[in-house]
Amino acid sequence: MSEKSSSEGALNLLLSRRSVVANNLGPPGPDAALLRKILTAAARVPDHKKLVPWRFVVFEGEARAAFGEVLAKAYEASDPDPTSFRRETEAARFMRAPVVVAVISRIIDKKGVPEWEQILSAGAACQNLLVAANAAGFSGQWITEWYAFDETVCRALGLEEGERIAGFVYIGTAKEPPQERDRPDLDAIVSYWQPV
Repeated sequence: MSEKSSSEGALNLLLSRRSVVANNLGPPGPDAALLRKILTAAARVPDHKKLVPWRFVVFEGEARAAFGEVLAKAYEASDPDPTSFRRETEAARFMRAPVVVAVISRIIDKKGVPEWEQILSAGAACQNLLVAANAAGFSGQWITEWYAFDETVCRALGLEEGERIAGFVYIGTAKEPPQERDRPDLDAIVSYWQPV
């Protein structure tokens, strides 16, 4: 493949990339070697002063069900009137896809590197994770949902001071092709600065 056709393929991937709702994902997911490549690509983002202001927590196999119990208990603790249906829903959340990756944003106190830049870098890691999964032939969705902000869940993930969940990226195979959605009108969001 020529460099030009490879570049066109990458651009076409970005132009056609579409998230797939976690409920519409299923097996197979990436094997260990391919997941490592996807995570390596996710880590190749702008990172001022090489702080690595993010980290990944991977859930596969039985770990998904075990963490589902953490989610179910956190839900029960936060709802004054928990229902068995909702408990089952929370317990099964991570079973929606073969692989779930928690992207943890962490702020490192470093002169000249604002917190905002570090948060943006974590967001870029989430996006690279999605694009790399798509490039590898899988589908995914980057979501937070209530449990990204729950203290019990954050403790179970071992979050430290200055860390927050940037999102959970679900990776698997689409059960059906995703439908296209409306995209922004470029003329409404792009302007060209000119000197006065």
